Amino acid sequence: MSSPDASPRRLPAGRKAELAAFVTDSGEVTVAQLAERFEVSADTIRRDLDQLDTEGVLVRTHGGAVGLAAAPRPNTELDVRMRLQTHAKEQIGSLAAGLVRDGQAIIVNAGTTALATIRALSDHRDLTVATNSLRGATELNPVTYRDLYVFGGAVRITDQATLGPVRFPSWNQPEVDIRCDLALIGVGAVSPDVGYSTSNLVEASMMSEMMERADTVAILADSSKFSRRLFAQIATLDRADYLVTDSAPPTDLRRALDEAGVEVLLPPA
Repeated sequence: MSSPDASPRRLPAGRKAELAAFVTDSGEVTVAQLAERFEVSADTIRRDLDQLDTEGVLVRTHGGAVGLAAAPRPNTELDVRMRLQTHAKEQIGSLAAGLVRDGQAIIVNAGTTALATIRALSDHRDLTVATNSLRGATELNPVTYRDLYVFGGAVRITDQATLGPVRFPSWNQPEVDIRCDLALIGVGAVSPDVGYSTSNLVEASMMSEMMERADTVAILADSSKFSRRLFAQIATLDRADYLVTDSAPPTDLRRALDEAGVEVLLPPA
């Protein structure tokens, strides 16, 4: 005989709705929290979460789940964040890759949207790429680049990235000044008054310096980042030439971008 709380073939509609709503409201939950709240076993909750993840209702994580509507916390693992807003990031990556010309030198920062852009560069050739993304350095197709450089610094495990100066040491001098044609910078928030921001102070400084070292700057941000402000400002709106995104910004932000001379790139309708 099966146990009283054994999960049936399909998750009951009532518990399914309540479970999904609770995860969405909470942002991030554990299996233990859900088992206690819904008074079922941990194994039942795991099966429920697996089903809801398959249906695209939430994102299953190790030990719990994350709601799709919730902005991921700064220390959320990269693999989890990669599964949020996936289609939007792929659209942005494809558009941003269209700004890159063969033979150019580019800077790409760490983050899931920037990683989608790196993956979209597979048709390019003879690039010089500088990045602080450890994951991006391993996923960049070797046929696309002539030279690949990773900035040194402290390693941030959750982001699989380095945080440090945007420069490289030399054998016979303290550092080598670098200059790139294009910077592709994924940000955490875009607002009319603050501009571009992120949650980490050191990261914000690094991203700002990346922008300074490029002739052209493209900001990468999906629409969930609009009209938000995070802890550390990266730059004002006018520091970028392009905003590459998945849907049209709200009216006030679009007006501010136009006034700042930022061209908004959107996927084809």
